[in-house]
Amino acid sequence: MADFIITDCKPVSTTAFAAGRRVDIEIRGGRIDRVVDAGAGDPSAFDDNQRFDADGRVVTPTLVEPHTHLFAAMTAGEPKWNQSGTLEEGWRLWENHTRDTMTKADYKRRARKNLHWFLANGITRVRTHLDVNSADDAFVGVEALLELREEFSGLIDIQIVAFPISCLHTGDPALLDRFERALEMGVDVVGGIPHREHTREDGVKHVETVLDAAAQFDCQADLHIDETDDPQARFTEVLASETIKRGLGDRVTASHATAMHSYSNAYADKLIRMLAESGMSVVTNPMSNAVLQGRYDDYPRRRGHTRIQELREAGVTVGMGQDDIVDHFHAYGDGDPLKTAFVLVHFAHLNRPDDVPMLWDIMLNGNATVYGGDGPELADGEPGSVVVYDATSAFDALRTQPARPLVLRDGTPVARSTSETTVFDDGTAHEVEFER
Repeated sequence: MADFIITDCKPVSTTAFAAGRRVDIEIRGGRIDRVVDAGAGDPSAFDDNQRFDADGRVVTPTLVEPHTHLFAAMTAGEPKWNQSGTLEEGWRLWENHTRDTMTKADYKRRARKNLHWFLANGITRVRTHLDVNSADDAFVGVEALLELREEFSGLIDIQIVAFPISCLHTGDPALLDRFERALEMGVDVVGGIPHREHTREDGVKHVETVLDAAAQFDCQADLHIDETDDPQARFTEVLASETIKRGLGDRVTASHATAMHSYSNAYADKLIRMLAESGMSVVTNPMSNAVLQGRYDDYPRRRGHTRIQELREAGVTVGMGQDDIVDHFHAYGDGDPLKTAFVLVHFAHLNRPDDVPMLWDIMLNGNATVYGGDGPELADGEPGSVVVYDATSAFDALRTQPARPLVLRDGTPVARSTSETTVFDDGTAHEVEFER
């Protein structure tokens, strides 16, 4: 817990396109002590290493990553690349090649690098899914991430999701046993992937099993669900119905739900109303699904995001995750949520000025709700965890994905970044700024 002051900064608005007032933010004992008009703060009360002049840059609370896979991070190309670009080849590469050769040190080294990327980009809460039942050595990964959760305590809060990627109902009781054992070891959230089961009936049973485990272990549930272009994949409706029946509400998240972009409008309308009634949330993963979906299409080719605007209009909480980063499913990514938003801007037609507050609302409030709890605010009494962006408007931060000059966790600097570009015009050096 520390003291710090950020002067002359502009908090990002999640309700209005235009920038709000410029303020000074004083942090004492790790929490925001007061937010006052720029110039009304007292920098002299803080040491030199406890002051940062934002010079009109925008700021937000630190960010949440609601959906990623630390267990597979940094495995792209090992031992070979996903040549088809399909989700199915990604599964095969993971299950048949990489997994059996990874030691605890491998898991931790790869995940630690990914966590450092998140921290540099202003993320201090991460929900990661973890393979827990596809091999006898699955608990090497569980132990590795449980140890990393402790290692990063005070920097990044990590939620671990027990992710049964090889189905639960194939007749092999060991699969379900490993799933339950991971939860007993201290994994935070129960996960699932019903559309990978062999039959519709087993997929329904899969959803029921996952929600039974969520009740047994008194934890949240976050399922990969209907991550396909197949309009006949309809497990999201099963999840919504079971959530309503069990009264689980906002403890449940439907991740991906990409089949919704292939449903008829009539059925999608019914499903969205069920999701709203259930109180559960939905997470879209634009970067991975933009390349994984539509692989079986000729033209036109579909792109893998769910019906974001319609869900939000119905009152459903929507989050936005990065999903896979440099692995067999998606070989790109660097842990920057602004790049995720930038992709969504383009293939979800969210490029209007009025869409800017909504995108920030998803990143700040939607993602926080998925993780658990309300989104933090830059207000008196709130945690002193703040990100400064090298941009002077919320729009330009999305447009340019700038460096984060400062990231604070409870008033303590945990990351700093710089970015400078110079061009030479007729031999004269000019510093380039990508602001408008």
